[in-house]
Amino acid sequence: MKILVTGAAGFIGSALVARLLARGDTVTGLDNHNAYYDPALKEARLARQAAHPAYTHLRRDVADRAAMEAAFAEFLPDRVVHLAAQAGVRYSMDNPLAYIDSNLVGFAHVLEGCRRHGVEHLVYASSSSVYGANTSLPFSERDPADHPLSLYAASKRANELMAHSYSHLYALPTTGLRFFTVYGPWGRPDMALFKFTRAILADEPIDVYSEGRHSRDFTYIDDIVEGVTRALDRPAQGNPDWRGESPDPGSSAAPWRIYNIGGHRPVALLDYIAALEKALGRKAKMNLLPPQPGDVPDTCADTEDLRRAFDWQPRVAVEEGVARFAAWYRDYYGA
Repeated sequence: MKILVTGAAGFIGSALVARLLARGDTVTGLDNHNAYYDPALKEARLARQAAHPAYTHLRRDVADRAAMEAAFAEFLPDRVVHLAAQAGVRYSMDNPLAYIDSNLVGFAHVLEGCRRHGVEHLVYASSSSVYGANTSLPFSERDPADHPLSLYAASKRANELMAHSYSHLYALPTTGLRFFTVYGPWGRPDMALFKFTRAILADEPIDVYSEGRHSRDFTYIDDIVEGVTRALDRPAQGNPDWRGESPDPGSSAAPWRIYNIGGHRPVALLDYIAALEKALGRKAKMNLLPPQPGDVPDTCADTEDLRRAFDWQPRVAVEEGVARFAAWYRDYYGA
């Protein structure tokens, strides 16, 4: 297939591009290479597949309407995976307009490109953060997601609703995947595992919020890529049993679906740190701090819908995944 991947120099995007190229797809990657975190890491990710004969890379911003219209017209993709976004919960409190431009305006440009050029299926990244103030665990696609605790979360929930309108009005198949704390080699430097590793190797203290008492449903990058690929290969279909008098929040009469994709094994933050200490062979010095604004206390994914639909299940346990990250970090940075 001809597949357009936005955010192709990002953590998940670069791993997905490698997977699609390996199986024989023709891929155009699009990324604006912004400086939210070290652009050199994005360039290094890109270098892994830049020379592949079936890969084309576009340095464009999804918020640029003309550039996006041209990308769709030039490449005419069969399917699209939209991963480009302004990431980060806390950064959204400092720079909210960046999220409006990238996550809302940019997503609208992707939807329009798909509509105008007859794209067979759009798969896009949502987030576990959409569950917001909901404390009923595990999080299910049947649960309401109407009380986001950050603008980042609100933008991701808005993407789901925008996609539904296009699925309903234009019969565009769309699948939203709610990612749960993705980690692994080539990860994002603004995330905890990256920060903790750098600090521990430098013998510096790490900031541990909520005093380490909260838990996260960590999901290894290879498991995420497997789930995205399986979803991409099967365009969303309408749910024939959907009824307006008792609406299912995770499906629709339109070709629109939402799935959780997570490890389904919540790990306490202190246990996550312990796995990293074991992998690095060093103990962490911890600053135990109160919760941060915008943080969801705990996450746990109900992934039964994804398992039934795509025969998907996570395979990499946290201790193994953290060890793989630590080995990559030391190799990449010579640490």
